[in-house]
Amino acid sequence: MTPAEPSRDCALCPRLAEYRRENAAAHPEWFNGAVPSFGDASARLLVLGLAPGVKGANRTGRPFTGDYAGDLLYATLRTFGFASGRYGADPGDGLELVDCMVTNAVRCVPPQNRPLPAETATCRRFLAARLADLPRLSAVLCLGRIAHETLLRALGERLAAHPFAHGARHDIGGLAIFDSYHCSRYNTNTGRLTAAMFEAVFADLRRHLDAPEGVSRASA
Repeated sequence: MTPAEPSRDCALCPRLAEYRRENAAAHPEWFNGAVPSFGDASARLLVLGLAPGVKGANRTGRPFTGDYAGDLLYATLRTFGFASGRYGADPGDGLELVDCMVTNAVRCVPPQNRPLPAETATCRRFLAARLADLPRLSAVLCLGRIAHETLLRALGERLAAHPFAHGARHDIGGLAIFDSYHCSRYNTNTGRLTAAMFEAVFADLRRHLDAPEGVSRASA
């Protein structure tokens, strides 16, 4: 049975393992391993990103920690009640996620922040196991097209049946799938994603999760 988390020194993708070794040689004080998921083991919400950043999660060992994407993500999670405590861009900052877990489609940092399709496919086994290991999972937020398509493949769904679009929602097998552009510095600097756009997606997520059990969440 595939575990929900790969080993820190996972060697399934030779290119990624070699890149980790190069980073470890240059920066031995960094985490430099497959980055584990972070959050509440009984979460109803899973936030799915693309991959660790070389100076972000690859350095700190916690998803979206240490780069701009984490600044926006964790601030928004706090705004909508999915996190408590202070985000200090460090795993020791005391931040806790509430009813939420954060993970990545690819667990190891890729060169130029671009995993190869084969690497994404190889790492998908851990995403499938992570989904199965969240007993109360109700919603998944996909940050970007690659995360969205990786999730669909993990669920055995056709991509054409559920196209990615910012602000879109897809209901699949009891899960509500929400799409957003990735909260990267590039997307925010170019205006592709604004804080208001990101918060609108979270508002939809919050309404879904807060809908009474007797009300159809598909129409919430």
